[in-house]
Amino acid sequence: MNPAQLEKYSRQILFGEIGESGQERLLSGSAVIVGCGALGTVAAGLLVRAGVGRIRIIDRDFVEHSNLQRQTLFEEQDAKDALPKAVAAERRLRAINSDVAVEGIVADLTPENATEMLSGFSVILDGTDNFETRLLVNDAAISMNIPWIYAAAVGSYGVTMTVRPGGTACLACLLEDRENVTESGLEDTCDTIGVLGAAVGVVASIEAAEAMKLLAGKPEALNRKLVCCDVWKGKFQSVGIRRNPDCRACGRHEFVYLDGSAQPEITMCGRNSVQIHERGRKLDLGALGRRLSSDVNGKVRNNEFLLRFQVDPYEMTVFADGRAVIKGTKDPAVARSLYSRYIGS
Repeated sequence: MNPAQLEKYSRQILFGEIGESGQERLLSGSAVIVGCGALGTVAAGLLVRAGVGRIRIIDRDFVEHSNLQRQTLFEEQDAKDALPKAVAAERRLRAINSDVAVEGIVADLTPENATEMLSGFSVILDGTDNFETRLLVNDAAISMNIPWIYAAAVGSYGVTMTVRPGGTACLACLLEDRENVTESGLEDTCDTIGVLGAAVGVVASIEAAEAMKLLAGKPEALNRKLVCCDVWKGKFQSVGIRRNPDCRACGRHEFVYLDGSAQPEITMCGRNSVQIHERGRKLDLGALGRRLSSDVNGKVRNNEFLLRFQVDPYEMTVFADGRAVIKGTKDPAVARSLYSRYIGS
């Protein structure tokens, strides 16, 4: 470390469990965060300030005004500009700490790209909003022997659990083993009961601390249980999760989410929306915007990353890779019909 870094991280170095050697490890470490919403923004900010040397952020979504209550890296202008979250986060994080190499990727994590997107990192952090993507991360992490940290928050309640392939229960043990499933966590979503930023902050802070333990070379300090908290009721507890020796993922290595056979269409958390996965096509957003301007009475907005237009009572946001988010419905059939009509089948 140079003198400037010794000063920058001095209060963290003074913490005996990290010290200079742990800080050196953090500076040479790497983390990939899947999802840059509420949990992802808080965790990313903490790890960048802690000096984790390389951080990749993967997110498919764009900033909206309803995000600002809890997604700490974004500002009103980001929402006005409909910036992709990965782009806005990268800009903000680079300004926070120039020691850290930050890479924002505007993409949907899929069975086709998960191995490429997640490989080469020391730890994976969960910032997602649905269990299908989490189970995909779980499959990929186990297949590549990379530790990862599950986290979720809704209402005033949150949970987190660190998964070490071969050493702990995995997310499939938690969700798919009937002996564990009653303890597994969150059936409601922030679309149905909302979410407190304070709950997000607590859970993401625990998640970031677990990542720092791994990156600083202190695996013995890891919490080996499912940590649950309710910030409104002031309740905290840790629940032991049994590792299932016959687990589909960590036991039998049947990676059904990674091979694509179990990946459904996803209804997104926090909005009355459906995402259409059409990653096989590349769209010219400028040409599409000109074509749509007459079809939808000029209600088209676009930037270099996405195009948005209104078809009352729906709002469609289209990305250059062919993906689209249809707001105003939870019915995949309606979403697919709108996509075919305005983008093409």
